Amino acid sequence: MKIPTTLKHKPVVVVENYEQVDGRFARNTDAKGLSLGLAQWNDKGKVDISAKVWRYTGEEWSRQSEELPLHRALDLSILICRTMAHFSEAYRYEHLYDPKEPVIDRVGMQGDAMTVGICTSNDTINEDIKLFSQALSDDDEMISERLRMLSKILKDMGY
Repeated sequence: MKIPTTLKHKPVVVVENYEQVDGRFARNTDAKGLSLGLAQWNDKGKVDISAKVWRYTGEEWSRQSEELPLHRALDLSILICRTMAHFSEAYRYEHLYDPKEPVIDRVGMQGDAMTVGICTSNDTINEDIKLFSQALSDDDEMISERLRMLSKILKDMGY
């Protein structure tokens, strides 16, 4: 299925078979494509690039399609990596984190740092973190495959 080119987001680089590789949702997903293109929020004289997940309801392209600036997509990747690193050692804690020190990491960028931590304001964090950890473990093979590919591509690019 071809990603539409007549909407406000203007695709430049596309993955039009994303439904075939959408993790455990592969071949049974409404996420039909990915694209990098010109952002829908661009103003005259200003051009931003965005990443977009294209969803299709079976009848029309969904308004639930997500569009992110590239730096946010990368920030999510950083968050995923720091989360996985934490949970690979989380078994050491009774509640899978240290309640006295819920901050996992401070990732320095642009003169400040992105603070990655456990959401202690969640009233059911002790139950939810166990469910999260199990789901992360269940999806480990699929996520690890993508991280290995990302690592290889980054190394090939000189990072």
